[in-house]
Amino acid sequence: MLSEITATRYVTPLREGGSLPGLVEADDLGTYVVKFTGAGQGRRTLVAEVVAGRLADALGLRVPRLAAVQLDPVIGLGEPDQEVQELLKASGGLNLGMDYLPGSIGFDPLAYTVDPAEAGRVVWFDALVNNVDRSWRNPNLLVWHGDLWLIDHGACLIWQHNWASAPAAAARSYDASDHVLAPFGPDLAAAHAALAPRVTEELLAACVADVPDEWLVDEPGFDDVAALRAAHTATLLRRVDGLAERIVVGERSADGPSRAPGWLTEWPHRPAERRGSEAARDEAREGGRA
Repeated sequence: MLSEITATRYVTPLREGGSLPGLVEADDLGTYVVKFTGAGQGRRTLVAEVVAGRLADALGLRVPRLAAVQLDPVIGLGEPDQEVQELLKASGGLNLGMDYLPGSIGFDPLAYTVDPAEAGRVVWFDALVNNVDRSWRNPNLLVWHGDLWLIDHGACLIWQHNWASAPAAAARSYDASDHVLAPFGPDLAAAHAALAPRVTEELLAACVADVPDEWLVDEPGFDDVAALRAAHTATLLRRVDGLAERIVVGERSADGPSRAPGWLTEWPHRPAERRGSEAARDEAREGGRA
């Protein structure tokens, strides 16, 4: 279960991507990068953050500690930025915090070497959760105290934006050609041998159980939260079988825009109905590549 803390001060926005996360101090005296329920990407990205983050941690990959952050919208009344004010007003209640890593730097493949074993584990994990946003364009990796840390998993579990596609998504291949760690010769066979046996139904259910109920309620096509949790668990469990054989590492694409879905990177307060239709479109496009 996520530890629950209360935000005491909004420090500053982190203007990267479309979700406009913020640096927040909390009543446990910690500092967190908080992603907000009022952001345009919606609560499903927070679900992906929790499930992927918990699973990565269980598999021995480094991820910042997660926490559920209670936010009183009044905390934003003194903010001079109207965009930030609107976001905080729309995010009262439970939000997601990730432990801030002071002094960390963004991963640069030209300055930092990753051995094939670690590269293999990261690529294999990203294939499992279908992370479409850890490319050379946008690594979503930090280096802290000399170690590699994984961040920003909102673009994982993309099938949850179109649950009708989940059975196909479970068997879909994963194109790692543009993965930021592809040049380091990831040892995918060793990663699969080491990690696949650990991804059990019990482990996946435990990771999914850490998602707060309020981020799962009223999901179209599901009678209750328990059914939705079971669907997450079943999809990931089916995806494990033979995963290493479905990871494709080919020639890197030419310089161009990110392949991350547009709903992940655009204006944070777009209408929910438009976000939903675009997420379904992106998932359908992914299905066509299988």
